[in-house]
Amino acid sequence: MLSFIVPAYNEAFELPGALRAIRVAAEATGEPYEVIVVDDDSDDATAELARAAGARVVHVHRRQIAAVRNAGAAAATGDTFFFVDADTLITHVHVTTGLEALAGGCSGGSARIVLDARVPLWARIFLRVFAALYFGSNLGAGAFMFMRRENFEAVGGFDEQYFAGEEMYLSRALKTLGRFTILRDPVTTSARKVRMHSGWHVLRQWFSLLFRGEQGLRRRDGLELWYDGKREQVGYEKTGGAG
Repeated sequence: MLSFIVPAYNEAFELPGALRAIRVAAEATGEPYEVIVVDDDSDDATAELARAAGARVVHVHRRQIAAVRNAGAAAATGDTFFFVDADTLITHVHVTTGLEALAGGCSGGSARIVLDARVPLWARIFLRVFAALYFGSNLGAGAFMFMRRENFEAVGGFDEQYFAGEEMYLSRALKTLGRFTILRDPVTTSARKVRMHSGWHVLRQWFSLLFRGEQGLRRRDGLELWYDGKREQVGYEKTGGAG
């Protein structure tokens, strides 16, 4: 059984597309699967849309992404976990190559990301530098991660000490069990943080984290880019991905 775990807070706009992509990808494998949407006390139609798409909904009130993902894992019945963010689109390639990597002995894995729309030059430069450093260090992106249940449980899941960066610590923990892989094909994720915030706000948040270090990840304060709850409500022109 494959378990697709989708954390969601007020994701009525993005969630339906993510769930459609997950179902197409999962059905292409021919494996039994389940889709779990962990609704973190949304006040929009997130839960209703998830049920309409055939997902099982787990309700929590945590406002901490690590804890929300762990709640989904606790409710899952599968022996293989795929964590997919509600604003991220995967394909059957990500699932099949992920399963192949696990069958080949990998402890877990992730994928690089591309954005769903073109972004300003400053953002493209920043993202390219960040991606080179982050994925060059063989660390997974929270938008898409996969591993066997036994490995997830062996390392204690996502570390709930952290309000951001929890995927980095899970990646490091999984590496202690075996090779961690970054798939060749990137997943597509929303560029909404760039669209909805000024360049100054985005860069200030990131450089503040660099200055504060690990302690800055242990408090929700100062992590507005992740926790301010801003969501898009209208469409926009997509370009098919921008790195």
